[in-house]
Amino acid sequence: MYKFLPIFLFFGIMSCNNATDKTDNTIDRITAINNFKESYDFLKSYHANLVLLEDSTSNAKIIVLPNYQGRVMTSTAEGFNGDSYGWVNYDLIASNKLTPHINAFGGEERFWLGPEGGQFSLFFKKGSDFTFDNWNVPKELDTDSFSVVTQSNNEVAFEKNMQLNNYSGTAFDIKVNRKIKLLSKQVIEASFGKINDSIQMVGFETNNTITNMGKNSWTKESGLISIWLLSMLNATDNTTVVAPYKQGDSSQLGKIVTDDYFGKVPADRLKINNGFLYFKADAAYRSKIGISPQRALPWIASYDAGKNLLTVAQFSLPANEFNYVNSTWKQQEFPFAGDAVNAYNDGPINNKQIGKFYEIESSSPAAALKAGDSLQHIQKIIHFKGTPQQMEAFALKALKINLKALK
Repeated sequence: MYKFLPIFLFFGIMSCNNATDKTDNTIDRITAINNFKESYDFLKSYHANLVLLEDSTSNAKIIVLPNYQGRVMTSTAEGFNGDSYGWVNYDLIASNKLTPHINAFGGEERFWLGPEGGQFSLFFKKGSDFTFDNWNVPKELDTDSFSVVTQSNNEVAFEKNMQLNNYSGTAFDIKVNRKIKLLSKQVIEASFGKINDSIQMVGFETNNTITNMGKNSWTKESGLISIWLLSMLNATDNTTVVAPYKQGDSSQLGKIVTDDYFGKVPADRLKINNGFLYFKADAAYRSKIGISPQRALPWIASYDAGKNLLTVAQFSLPANEFNYVNSTWKQQEFPFAGDAVNAYNDGPINNKQIGKFYEIESSSPAAALKAGDSLQHIQKIIHFKGTPQQMEAFALKALKINLKALK
């Protein structure tokens, strides 16, 4: 996401404009938001249909907004008085105004569809130049609400029918089904093994399905789409993204990482060592990395050493499937040679930026679907919090990550 400089200039300007629209009282409320309860109260005041999922046996809670495409806005493992883990654009929400091109409301997992750029883009109209002035997030992925189908204390399901047209003029009739489930400790331990009872945790799974509701098959010749999940999380000076990759010969697997989305990532911000990428996530330097499906493994993590907070994203990664949509803003020679997993670090441009956040992103393969067929992409986001010693022991055992090396 956010592949070009003008986007950041635009949001910096909009942020300044929005600030002048708010009352002093609103500014006080926004700057006072420090924990999950304050996030909940703020979001509830703007979204009466807010969905709170919680676990009666723990302090795990998540906030989901139907008005923002069933977006998971934030979570906590520490109860109402604990930290709020998702990055939320309180200023934009409080302005009660929509902005051109995109509304960056934030949220620790949102549903999108790719590709963003190229001849099969869903974000540019046919025949337009690939410039920011012509780039627009479809309202179905930006401001439209998703309908609640079912809801319980720990699960909510959404549905949305939409028609989107790509740059080449192909129409996609799509049904989206999205189910969000709060994970129990037993389910989390099934993936990570026995976890120290003193470690607090919150996890949720999103099950995302797109169905071809049209009469024609979706083909490479006319363009394909993919499910794209993006998580906006709070950046700090002590946060590092840790991305595993398959080791092996570059002649067979290709390059280890794409690190030049905005110019090459400086060496002090991206380390490659023994099967892991270490990417600084401090929201101080705009940069992005991507890993191809040939190199990707089905998870990515981050660690905030100041808060002893470990975040893990697990996602679907089908074996021997290498057709992923390419989102670069140009006519593409290889439109199905995109990344399976990405990480993005926000940063200032001309002393302006969207916010203090970073992103982890996963994508499904390109959806070559016959009429009536479906494609599914599942992702889990899990946060773990404990003492430094507890987190170091857990990360080393469960993920083979040496957290001491990140300090």
